[in-house]
Amino acid sequence: MGGTPLAVFLSLALPAKLPQRWVDEFLGGLLKLASKFEVPLAGGDTSKSPGKILADIVVLGSVPKGKAILRSGARPGDRIFVTGTLGYAATTLAALLRGHGKKITVPDLNRYFYPSHRVEVGRILREKGLASSMIDISDGLSTDLSHICEESKVGAELIADAIPHPETDLRFALHGGEDYELLFTAPAKATVPPRIANVPVAEIGRIVRGRKMSLRIDGKLLKLAPEGWEHFRG
Repeated sequence: MGGTPLAVFLSLALPAKLPQRWVDEFLGGLLKLASKFEVPLAGGDTSKSPGKILADIVVLGSVPKGKAILRSGARPGDRIFVTGTLGYAATTLAALLRGHGKKITVPDLNRYFYPSHRVEVGRILREKGLASSMIDISDGLSTDLSHICEESKVGAELIADAIPHPETDLRFALHGGEDYELLFTAPAKATVPPRIANVPVAEIGRIVRGRKMSLRIDGKLLKLAPEGWEHFRG
């Protein structure tokens, strides 16, 4: 939404027999990430868990009044953009599941374990007024794009060859999720640079009238369904 992080809160429920080393390393990793974005650990809670580790992390941010980039601002004719490369997280997860705990080799493995949060890119998009709508890709491109379409009451057409993804199954880029890249729209006449804050930006489609999403691939226009993660789905 183009905001600036202000503070982080952590609540942990831990089994009584959990080694202290695990707690120290977990907290160390959290504090290292908080320091990177210059936010303090401002509070939270700890309690005992009957068995499993439960962690709840909340980050508070701020944006100038009336300037937040919402999901509801896309309009027909707007172009669709993404930052970075999509599909690395799902590619890594699939390799881990196939390997059954064995050592794996995946290009850019750390993109799954240490995703890059595009806070600076979001801030620049807000300050320059480039984005008409925006969302981060946590549930998958298809699902998160459907959220923009739903809130903006529009449809979308993506171009398969334009979607930046590793040399793997395109479905990982479309539906995999956990990339934490930014998906945003911009008016047709807006000048969106190919890199923002040194992060690649790719144009992957356009917003259209109606409520349907489609994917242009091999000269055909196919229906695109939201097949990523959906919360509360049975």
